[in-house]
Amino acid sequence: MTAAASIRRRTSAFSRSIPLAFALSSLYHLHSIPSTHCYNSYHPSLAKRGRPSRDVASWAQRSSSLSSTTSAARFVEEDAIPLLSSSSSSSSSRADQRIKSTTFSPAARWHRDRRRQMLQKYGDTILPLERDSSSHALALSLLFISNASLFALSVLSGRLHPIQVALLALFPGSIFSLWTLQILHDDLHGSLLNKERKDFFGIKRNDLQESLLFWGSMPSAFGYYLYLKYGHLTHHKSLGDARAASLGQLFESDQRDFEDGDVLFVAHRMKLKGDVGPTFKVGQKSFTLSISKMGFNSWKEGRPIRNAVAFSASFMYERFMLMINDLIVAITGKNYFFPNKPKQFHDECARYCRCAIVVRGLLWKLGGWKSILFLFLSETLWSIPPHPACAMFVTNHGSDTDYETGNCIPSSSTYAGRWYSLLTLGTNYHLEHHDFPTIPLHKLGMIRKVAPEFYRADTNDNVYRIMRKAFATPEFYACMDASVISKPWTTNK
Repeated sequence: MTAAASIRRRTSAFSRSIPLAFALSSLYHLHSIPSTHCYNSYHPSLAKRGRPSRDVASWAQRSSSLSSTTSAARFVEEDAIPLLSSSSSSSSSRADQRIKSTTFSPAARWHRDRRRQMLQKYGDTILPLERDSSSHALALSLLFISNASLFALSVLSGRLHPIQVALLALFPGSIFSLWTLQILHDDLHGSLLNKERKDFFGIKRNDLQESLLFWGSMPSAFGYYLYLKYGHLTHHKSLGDARAASLGQLFESDQRDFEDGDVLFVAHRMKLKGDVGPTFKVGQKSFTLSISKMGFNSWKEGRPIRNAVAFSASFMYERFMLMINDLIVAITGKNYFFPNKPKQFHDECARYCRCAIVVRGLLWKLGGWKSILFLFLSETLWSIPPHPACAMFVTNHGSDTDYETGNCIPSSSTYAGRWYSLLTLGTNYHLEHHDFPTIPLHKLGMIRKVAPEFYRADTNDNVYRIMRKAFATPEFYACMDASVISKPWTTNK
């Protein structure tokens, strides 16, 4: 038997064991992800219960005051989104700490005000979730299962027809890829590892978090690492900011971190203000080329199928170009899409791209080009229709409207039952996450039960109806243009 045949046989045997491990892990932790059935996240009777106005602009201009007698008041940092509790603040990542000295967009301040109000009323229950809870028992095992499965299935794909590869990427490949993103996202926010410990096996907490973020992003076709490291934490403070959240600003910026990394995805499916980018100079001439805007500009109002196809095409084409760009960055040591960023950014891009390409090269050696095809489809299919996870991806930061006041709502969650929460590993609790960024993925669903008047809980979701509305009528990103009010959301259309 040749060495290659032996590798294939062992890989095949391992891949057959994956469903059993997947099922056992899922069943064991199923109770940790709460069962919910609601969309849009707001209760229609909030105003009657004495809650302040929910309008983004008005909330941004008003600061909430907390009673000094409550434990919540003593904990709240008035000038920062909470990252970790005071007992473990020394363990927070350096990237997290940079947020404290920056200004916040109206939408980010809106989330901070919501958090203050919930802590004022339910601090005794919520604070332990922020301060003490972590997802390590669940998430570290799932991260290993997801990445090992992606590697094994990539090699297995070399023996399959491309159609079979696509089906394998649709399920379970896309789920494993989404789980990897969500677990690394927990790591970034400091809620993956035990918050009470400053080191693990002699490794400092910060160093271990960064290593998990780096190596846990592989194997991948283009990966989540650079977005998470340089673009996600700033997203929490800048979402919907017309100055920061523009393509032109992102590509021309000389700052190490992206002003709002989510804009790179949002541009494919939502309206943005500001300049378009990137802009390239050739000799004395310059030209602007944006794949996302080219796709979005082809949308037609009221044509959801056409728009969904345009979104899928532009999104997948851009991801393909990112794969090509990784090779260029690995060779040249520079990411030419961001020419003004500091050397530290380019060096880190090059380091990641070189390591990622070595892993991809190994997979190509073991499984051929179809191993890379599997990874590419696994990383893209969960983001586009008709995948159920697409519903929460394309609607998490729109410009939804309050039923009673007509005011703009910049964030929402998608709830379609226990299995949907398991499928997305809690990514669907997006409003809850922006309210409480350091609560781990398997605890986010508890917030609705603790503070039910802040979240709507009396409607059932239909993920395909949600997608249809999102692609029929595109909205501004996170209330970026709060004067433009969309029609009230209905779930019975």
